[in-house]
Amino acid sequence: MEKVLIITYYWPPAGGPGVQRWLKFVKYLPEFGIEPVVYCPENPSYPIKDETLLSEVPENVKILEHPIKEPYGLANFISKNKVSKISSGIIPKEKSQSLLQRLMLYIRGNYFIPDARKNWVEPSVKFLTGYISEHNIGTIITTGPPHSLHLIGMKLKQELQVKWLADFRDPWTTIGYHKQLKLTKASEKKHIDLERSVLNSADAMIVTSNHTKHEFAKKTNQPVEVITNGYDVQNIDKVEKDKSFSLAHVGSLLSDRNPKILWQALGELIMENEDFKKNFQLKLAGIVGQDVLDSISDFGLNPYLKNLGYLNHSEAVTAQKSAQVLLLIEIDSEDTKAIIPGKLFEYMVSETPILAIGPKNSDVQTIINETNTGSYFLYKQKEEVKSKILSLFEEFKTAKLIVKPMGLQKYSRKALTKQLAEIISKL
Repeated sequence: MEKVLIITYYWPPAGGPGVQRWLKFVKYLPEFGIEPVVYCPENPSYPIKDETLLSEVPENVKILEHPIKEPYGLANFISKNKVSKISSGIIPKEKSQSLLQRLMLYIRGNYFIPDARKNWVEPSVKFLTGYISEHNIGTIITTGPPHSLHLIGMKLKQELQVKWLADFRDPWTTIGYHKQLKLTKASEKKHIDLERSVLNSADAMIVTSNHTKHEFAKKTNQPVEVITNGYDVQNIDKVEKDKSFSLAHVGSLLSDRNPKILWQALGELIMENEDFKKNFQLKLAGIVGQDVLDSISDFGLNPYLKNLGYLNHSEAVTAQKSAQVLLLIEIDSEDTKAIIPGKLFEYMVSETPILAIGPKNSDVQTIINETNTGSYFLYKQKEEVKSKILSLFEEFKTAKLIVKPMGLQKYSRKALTKQLAEIISKL
């Protein structure tokens, strides 16, 4: 059985969607003749933890751990935890940023290139060089973000001539928050140069969306393949649907991802329709930005809000299945057309209609339309959103609120792992 070394920062007990992708690949790769070896930090600073995911790590998989020195612990100590949200991806709008937050963003963007885990690169290369040689490993895989892990792969390839596959769960220089890091021109150039070096050094790249594939294809002649995220079989008992007409968003809802047209539409329906008012409930599960909560309050939705906070993965799946309608919100930006949230695929198999709002011609829009799993709207379509919610409510009242998905099998974790195994075999 061929051995493949997977270099990842996020691994159980890390929580959030970033850990799911490679946890599931590791689960299924042996069925395709590949033995995965996982390399991850010994003492990481995870912004979110989900201890329940430890039970999903295959018992016989080899896990290599090596210490990492991270700046976030010191930053949080200095700032009394005021910058902890930045490390989890929640960057306040510029007008709301404190002087300390602005300073931390400047330092993060210009002194930690490509990211705050850059100091793990050299120790990892030194540690892995011996291990790869001793255990006859011919292929390595790096997954980012953090994109500094791709620098580990690049240096190992240069030193050992191993095959190297770079996995991009998100874009690098075009991802939305990149513009918020207060980069100098010199720092921006360093990011672009590092990205170019990685894209042209790896034997192949895998990305999670067609938009990212098209972006990278303009920057490199190396092969770029799409393997989306997906869904896995969930061993969860039958979940009873909410008695109320519940609209649920599961996952982080950050300040820039604030669908005011949705809150406005819901507020109007509450004022105009007494029956809707009596039955409606808004459920949020995950980290929610303050701007989002303020908007919900402004449109009079607080009496109908159930803020569940962070849920572990199994709890999140239960929340998805119990809701009457699932909300999927993305920032209205050209940069986010390539972003496909991992939760989309679990939404799609939850037997619950999806109501999505995002930019025009996004990959999410394409997938929802192709699979017949919900409806997709643009930020200018407030009246259309309102009409759809009312239509869903009428179906809810007559017990006809159902979804009839098509073509979901190709998004199963096992089918996606088969794609990965085929790519590895061609390196």
